[in-house]
Amino acid sequence: MFKNYIKIAWRSLKKQPFFAFLNTFGLAVGMAGALLISLYIYDELSFDKMFADADRIYRIDADIKFGGAEIKATESAAPMAATLQRDFSQVESTVRLRHTGSALIRRSDTETNTKEIAVAFADSTLFDFFGLKLLAGDPKTALTEPNTLVLTKTAAEKHFGIQNALGKNMLLNNTDTYTVTGIIEDLPKNSLLREHSVFMAMAGNAGSREDHWGSMNYFTFVKLIPSVNSADFKAPLQSILEKYMIPWVQQSMPGMTKEAFEASGNYMRYQTMPLTDVHLHSINRQAELSANSSIQNVYILSFIAIFLIVLASVNFMNLSTAHSLKRAKEVGVRKTLGSNKRDLVWQFLTESGLIAFISLLLALVVAIIALPFFNDISGKSIAVPYANPIFWLILIAATFVLGFFSGSYPAFFMSRFMPVSVLKGSGQGNVGGGKIRNSLVVFQFAISVFLIVSTLVVFQQLKYIQGKDLGFTKNQIVLIDDAYAIGSQVKAFKNEVAQLGHVESATLSGFLPTPSFRNNTSFFREGLFDQENAIQMQNWNVDHDYIPTLDMKLIAGRNFDPRFVTDSTAIIINEATLPILGVGPEKALGMRLTQDVELDEKGYYTIIGVVKDFHFESLRENVSALGLFLDNSTGTMAVKLNTSDISGAVSSIESIWNKMAPGQPFSYRFMDESFNSTYEAEQKLGRIFIVFTILSILIACLGLFGLAAFNAQKRTKEIGVRKVLGASVAQISYRLTTDFLKMVGIAILISLPVGWFVMNKWLEDFSYRIDIPWWVFALAALLAIGIAILTVSYQSIKAAIVNPVKSLRTD
Repeated sequence: MFKNYIKIAWRSLKKQPFFAFLNTFGLAVGMAGALLISLYIYDELSFDKMFADADRIYRIDADIKFGGAEIKATESAAPMAATLQRDFSQVESTVRLRHTGSALIRRSDTETNTKEIAVAFADSTLFDFFGLKLLAGDPKTALTEPNTLVLTKTAAEKHFGIQNALGKNMLLNNTDTYTVTGIIEDLPKNSLLREHSVFMAMAGNAGSREDHWGSMNYFTFVKLIPSVNSADFKAPLQSILEKYMIPWVQQSMPGMTKEAFEASGNYMRYQTMPLTDVHLHSINRQAELSANSSIQNVYILSFIAIFLIVLASVNFMNLSTAHSLKRAKEVGVRKTLGSNKRDLVWQFLTESGLIAFISLLLALVVAIIALPFFNDISGKSIAVPYANPIFWLILIAATFVLGFFSGSYPAFFMSRFMPVSVLKGSGQGNVGGGKIRNSLVVFQFAISVFLIVSTLVVFQQLKYIQGKDLGFTKNQIVLIDDAYAIGSQVKAFKNEVAQLGHVESATLSGFLPTPSFRNNTSFFREGLFDQENAIQMQNWNVDHDYIPTLDMKLIAGRNFDPRFVTDSTAIIINEATLPILGVGPEKALGMRLTQDVELDEKGYYTIIGVVKDFHFESLRENVSALGLFLDNSTGTMAVKLNTSDISGAVSSIESIWNKMAPGQPFSYRFMDESFNSTYEAEQKLGRIFIVFTILSILIACLGLFGLAAFNAQKRTKEIGVRKVLGASVAQISYRLTTDFLKMVGIAILISLPVGWFVMNKWLEDFSYRIDIPWWVFALAALLAIGIAILTVSYQSIKAAIVNPVKSLRTD
């Protein structure tokens, strides 16, 4: 019987090639889009799940309010890991990582450095904790001794070759000598350690003081024993504050108690962030081992995938019910010859299943061809898992479910036809299921309009971010990384570059308003050494040329001046610090701040200037307190250009670099690009929105095109009569088009409020955001109407110009 169903289904498809094509192609486009998004979502959800016991690993985070600042920290104090291991029976093991950024690294017997993008100090428990296998070396001893390091496979091959790396010496940043004690596989692309290629022994690291609770620079991970729930561990974790943190703070603020700390409105709450949640649930936290995404984006893309499938399914239902008029007599004949309703339902479901299977094959071809483009716009390296049988099982099962779902309504609808009515030809005008079909068209265009609105809002927010006055100049600024590689000649390098005709000015600092180093420190006003008067602020070391090079504006006081020796103990604060001090810009001048209440006069910094607020974090966050200090910080050199010949200017700078730092890699980037990288997730989302909005519109248009063709065919005699009675082509086309435009209008009225609500919720993540302009909704509506007119007009005009004699001659 099933074989017979297949034969009949195939013959039916061959008889109606136009509608078969529309159904198959529409389903294929929807399935291909949904498949690509599903692969993307699977990759996002798979982050860090490959590590051993990943479901029991947590990162220790902290939510802090102190000194006028609210901080969502991902790092902990140096003693945290050892304390948790010692004091809490729930903890099976711990590991710390201290991310140091990039580093210049070379073999000790060469003079040429190579830049490694991500380097970190790590405890010797790293390998057992995450289940990392060493290709060479002993995991129990690889990072136990000071000045030892472990390389990834790629890094080892780059410098030595895997077989020759063990025991070899390497220089980091031209100063520290390390011995290679292990080699591990390259870390997975869907892990938080994916960018790291060098791990140095934490042992001997000067910053890892086991008694220092004041500096939070360590990513601390704990693995709980199998029987412990993270919620049960979270409550006792809070005892760290009172038992260790407060007593340490009391050394500088005697009398500090937990009660007094909390009574003043401050708090410090430790959190346990599951390792597998870090990638998608940590976007608003400060400092990460690698760039994160957002679970919100996953939800949005999931809805888009569902929309695409539903749109394609709705197309199928619409076109099948519309085409039922042609098959009404077939149903009547088959019922007369003894077919029952169940047999007819299975016959039509078989047809929909066959179309779905053909669509799957076409969708796979489309997805494979489109995958490189999709990877490019999404920043992924996704591949179709051909060798995974579960993938194929899910894909085939989903295809048949889709076929059943898409074909169920047409099957039950057509199987209800009464043979007497359809064979007589009576009531055929109502066979098409017009009300439901119209509702489905409204639904399709409502989704399309919603996606148009969403795309426009995302790009308007990105445009706002890129065009906003940030309080500094990001254009025409070249950033020269690793300036410390020049050593003692770094200031001479800066001065020589500043003399170039292409260069307006240059500054040396590792602290920049784009992604760079950060240093958060507590300060106190002179004579006010208590927690109520603490000021939590960023502490940046800069030189005399920092403010003019970045075009920052002073609203009070002056810049650092080489003529004043006392500027070595001066500070320039930003506007956001003023409310914490409780004074205006002019009154702030001359005030003195200190980091340590026990220091003598040399420990005070005098405020000499107030700089207008500039954005140094994402626009999701408000500008926080910041202080600029005159000191040496040579991580990066920012060069302000005054020419359109950017490549020529960079070449001139590179020539000076090669002269003063032979063998050192010359690495540069542009500040505007560095700034834009902060919003990489939003840029990816915007690009993906464009692609799938176009796909959704294409699917909706395919359905509308088919319905317009069917509608014109069904009204052939009506059109002929109208033409005989004097109706023009324009009048007939208008008549045929109006019905569809009414449905599009209803879709617009439904989708615009939904789009406004959803995108306002998305914008809530930004402290600095647009108010959605009215023209976004107007443009979305006009685009939908224009697309509908273009889609329908071809069939309408085609029907209107047919000779009426031909139309009236026969059915």
